[in-house]
Amino acid sequence: YNRQEQSLRAQLRRFDATLCYNWEMRKVLGLTRYAVFIPALAAIIGALLLMAQGSIAVVIAVIESITSTNTLKDSIVEVLTAVDAILLGTVLLVIGYGLYELFIDGELDVPLWLRVRNLDDLKSKLIGVVVAIIAVVFVGVMVDSNRAQDVFSYGIGAGAIVAGLALFAFATKKQSRPSSKTNP
Repeated sequence: YNRQEQSLRAQLRRFDATLCYNWEMRKVLGLTRYAVFIPALAAIIGALLLMAQGSIAVVIAVIESITSTNTLKDSIVEVLTAVDAILLGTVLLVIGYGLYELFIDGELDVPLWLRVRNLDDLKSKLIGVVVAIIAVVFVGVMVDSNRAQDVFSYGIGAGAIVAGLALFAFATKKQSRPSSKTNP
């Protein structure tokens, strides 16, 4: 009886050590998700920088168009360039919030349109903002008289990128789970 008890105690010690190791390993792996904090913060800081610079550029463009002899085309190009920086800042903001929400705090207080539940949500939001940036760049090229001959090639390139993004979004989109409610 004593040997059985010793054997059982030895097995329990090994089991306890394995449980302790597994628990520690899970804890360490769980903490690695916080490594995303720095890239999320960097993306948000970059977003704020681009949005501030874009906003300042819009104000400068307005002041210059009022106080100087800027042509309408020059003003449009300056404003579109500034809006492009603001939209790029929006991309970085979506990335920063999305990473933070996915890895660190799923209950982040953000508007519903910015809520990210999974990587597919983040991907679709990014594709939408990238398409908007492409549109702004294309309109800027179309308006800029210095590059008018490039409008056709830029249009084909922009269309190809948008089509590629749409195809990528469609091909990688996960099917929605059917609702548990049944229709009568």
